[in-house]
Amino acid sequence: MRTGASSFLLGRAGLAAAALAIGLGLSSADEWRTTASLIGTSKYGSDFKRYDYVNPNAPKGGTLYGTASGAFDSFNPFIVRGAAAAGLSYQGGLLYDMLMAKATDEGSTSHPLIAEAFRHPDDFSSATYRIDPRARWHDGKPITVDDVIWSFNVLKEHSPNFSRYFGNVTEAVAVSEREVEFRFDQKGNRELPLIMGDLVVLPRHWWEGTDARGKKRDITQPTLEPPLGSGPYRIESFTPGSDIVWARVNDYWAAELPVNIGRFNFDRRKYVYIQDQNAEWQAFTKGGFEDIRAENSSRRWATEYNFPALRAGDVIKREFEDSSGQPMQGFALNLRRPQFQDRRVRQALTLAFDFESMNRKLFFGFNTRTDSYFEGQEFAATGLPAGKELELLTPYKDRLPPEVFTKEFKLPVYDSPQAERQYLRGAVELFAAAGWKISGGKMLNDKGEQFRMEILGNNPTDEVISTSFVESLRRIGIDASLRIVDPSQYVNRYRSFDFDSVTAVFSQSSSPGNEQRDFWGSAAADTPGSRNLMGIKDPVVDALIERLIFATDREDLIAATRALDRVLLWNYYVVPQWHRPVVWMAYWNKFGIPDKQPSYIGADIESWWIDPEKESALAAKYGGGN
Repeated sequence: MRTGASSFLLGRAGLAAAALAIGLGLSSADEWRTTASLIGTSKYGSDFKRYDYVNPNAPKGGTLYGTASGAFDSFNPFIVRGAAAAGLSYQGGLLYDMLMAKATDEGSTSHPLIAEAFRHPDDFSSATYRIDPRARWHDGKPITVDDVIWSFNVLKEHSPNFSRYFGNVTEAVAVSEREVEFRFDQKGNRELPLIMGDLVVLPRHWWEGTDARGKKRDITQPTLEPPLGSGPYRIESFTPGSDIVWARVNDYWAAELPVNIGRFNFDRRKYVYIQDQNAEWQAFTKGGFEDIRAENSSRRWATEYNFPALRAGDVIKREFEDSSGQPMQGFALNLRRPQFQDRRVRQALTLAFDFESMNRKLFFGFNTRTDSYFEGQEFAATGLPAGKELELLTPYKDRLPPEVFTKEFKLPVYDSPQAERQYLRGAVELFAAAGWKISGGKMLNDKGEQFRMEILGNNPTDEVISTSFVESLRRIGIDASLRIVDPSQYVNRYRSFDFDSVTAVFSQSSSPGNEQRDFWGSAAADTPGSRNLMGIKDPVVDALIERLIFATDREDLIAATRALDRVLLWNYYVVPQWHRPVVWMAYWNKFGIPDKQPSYIGADIESWWIDPEKESALAAKYGGGN
């Protein structure tokens, strides 16, 4: 999840099969581990002092200015209702710490935060975490095992993300004053012990207390009362829906932990909400509203970064390497709508998408077509299934598209006018096979109803992405359209699956596991807020997800994930769009930046700091901050 310019995700790594056994270990259940990894031993080993790219002497101070789209009406990011303020996320954001901190420069690796160590038995039937005795809330009270247990219970019950993520965790039990054991309803799920470190810990005494008016707080409802936290920042001030200011916690209990040394250097972070993306861009070019901009528009990157401040060297335009693999981005087709339930229709829509012309005319050739749900990783399906992957798929042969076994998955390539005619003709033929035929210029079924498809969007970028596709669909008689709605309405409709199609992004880690249930699993299809936007309910997909989760080693995981990738691709649940293996950023030249940045996430803004001399020079030239 991206919040402002401070989060750049996600990752991959490719290590040998034996590395999984080294990472989680097959040693005694009595062995306490500090660093957890699903893909091998961390490069820092057991003597982790700090990330190797940070400046441990980075100065603290200054204000980081940022913008956010739309508005906010809640400081509770754990429930479906309400729009959480910038700086908050279901992973804790700036306010809350997790049991373990996800590594910024290695995939599927975590280091100590609230928990100083963890252990698990050889059969992976439970995991025990030991709380760091130094862990404190902002009010000075200790973070306790009771807080951990309470957080687990309320988040599993009320947070859509955690209820699915921790679906196989039956209970959390105190086994000592500082140790909590999470018990599982299954054995052999190697990821479960590690993902328990992703638990965000909340202060039970605050949430079960009363506010200034004596009203009892309710974790199940939105709130605009700044919550008590444990993280590096606290909410200093805000104007509902308009702006929010975060202040660095000077006595942050975890400031000297290895994961935080040289990081979280800004004294304040102010986010101003701007309704229009064009206005947001103009605010960045003038300065004072947004210091760092992550750019997603190829057109803007190629043609509009020529404003006076950039020409003067006061704004820096920079590309950061992204070695993490790329997400699947595409038009998600909502199978809850009857017109998308036939696979041939979904294939026809994919044939009608002309990526090459869009890339040439709109994106200046910057983009590459995405043809895997695990793009750029060793998990991507290639060629025809063979070896262990073929063994996994063969039992489901009668329930899978025959092409899974006979053809390499390929997307259409619009490299000539002849190709355009070929693919649109192929799309019409697929529609005809599914019961839709063109009559009077309209794609009609046997009831005389025209095929309709509305793409939901909320900003000008959606218009750029969708317009060419809409035009191609209209050429074959489809009543295609794009509906742009305000950000709040978009979020509500997105969460409740109230759309025909929407541009979706599915980011993957370097060790796929339990989260795949939330992406593609049948149980998530009818759960508002899940990531199964397409509404996939396929027993074969469910079976492959479980096979992936219970992989016995890295080689087994790779085979199972490739099988899943292949089945998802041949079912055409998404019309794939494109990706770029770099992160584009522009920033006002007021920062000190470590020479090295972690390519696994592109850039770690938390390792940057404000250079007072540079900031003063900008202020003298352009005026002070907002």
